[in-house]
Amino acid sequence: MGKRDDLIAQYADDLKNKCGMTPDMDLLTKVTIGCGPSIYDADASTVASSQPGELETVKQNFLIKKLGLADGPELDEGIAKVIETYGKSERNKHRAVVYYMLTKHFGKESFYA
Repeated sequence: MGKRDDLIAQYADDLKNKCGMTPDMDLLTKVTIGCGPSIYDADASTVASSQPGELETVKQNFLIKKLGLADGPELDEGIAKVIETYGKSERNKHRAVVYYMLTKHFGKESFYA
């Protein structure tokens, strides 16, 4: 197994044990690949949910630019729900896991089909 496979296994473990979800491994793999090289960078691979600028970046770059969603309060609500599910006290919120949960939350799985 390569490094990416190890990370995907770690993300699946987070989804199961920290978020109480059974991951769709095919979708999780595609979301992880979509994150590109950021998953290998210690800083870029996580979402600093306590920083409003970071959450704005998730909204602008992932939800609006990548998934094509229209800006509105429901995007902020979706991000807040995902952060709540992951656990506000969880320091290492992996970007791929957050993006996976946002993709599921907004029903955009077809984007990765």
